[in-house]
Amino acid sequence: MRVIITGGTGLIGRALASSLAADGHQAIVLSRSPQRALSAGSVGERVQVERWDGRTAEGWGHLADGADAIVNLAGENLAGAGFFPSRWTQERKRLIRDSRVYAGQAVVQAVEQSGRKPGVVVQASGIGYYGSTGDQPLTEDAPPGADFLARLAHDDWEPSTAAVEKLGVRRVIIRSGAVLDPREGALLRLLLPFRLFVGGPLGSGRQWLSWIHLQDQVRAIRFLIENQAASGPFNLCAPHPLTNADLARTLGKVLGRPSFVPVPAFALRLAFGEVAAVVLEGQRALPRRLLDLGFSFRFPDAESALRDLLT
Repeated sequence: MRVIITGGTGLIGRALASSLAADGHQAIVLSRSPQRALSAGSVGERVQVERWDGRTAEGWGHLADGADAIVNLAGENLAGAGFFPSRWTQERKRLIRDSRVYAGQAVVQAVEQSGRKPGVVVQASGIGYYGSTGDQPLTEDAPPGADFLARLAHDDWEPSTAAVEKLGVRRVIIRSGAVLDPREGALLRLLLPFRLFVGGPLGSGRQWLSWIHLQDQVRAIRFLIENQAASGPFNLCAPHPLTNADLARTLGKVLGRPSFVPVPAFALRLAFGEVAAVVLEGQRALPRRLLDLGFSFRFPDAESALRDLLT
């Protein structure tokens, strides 16, 4: 297969490109700074890196001709690049939105210009699409929410590549949960207090976390690329979500650390503003359509996932 990956130097993109290359497929990562990505080791040796401007198909659009898939993962990190989340100022919200819209437009432009259309476009999204819904189980037919992340996903992010469907290209939308990897992202931020023996639930601890092991995230994307019956939205999260309090207990058990020191919700909101809602609210998303297609999770429960990642 020949697979083009926008956002290919991020956590998911790197793992996906490496997985494809290891199996002998041609993985092409798009980057604003190819030399930096190569010198920093952001991509594997067998992964091809091409320059793009993050907005158009200029310089790489020809690669879409006859490609098996384009996986659009590009977009400004919701939590920012640092260890602590960045506040969602109006300027930052605009940057988050525009980065996703421009990336989608670039993918559409490449597909329009191609003679032989790609086999599938995989469009990234998130389970934030559903908003904060308490204990309600959420499958892919649940309606969108009304907060910032829900509006972003429903109004801008997911529709950014919708035009490829009119060109006869199959399109898959992946609504990802929290992707677990100890090197970056949500799990990295959770680990520090536990390693300092002050870990515990965030806020009430009753909020749900829908999560997925990085390996299963990559396996699911590849499954959806290769399965011709797959189209439309898919929740990419393990079949057993858990509350924040249960996550804290499980993390403490795996690490052999206490897990009873709570972090008050008001402190998180005071420190980080609106972005604190990402961890203080949640979604109980279920991967119904993925399971219906026959996908099998390697890590269906949090304890097995955390033991694999941390021990």
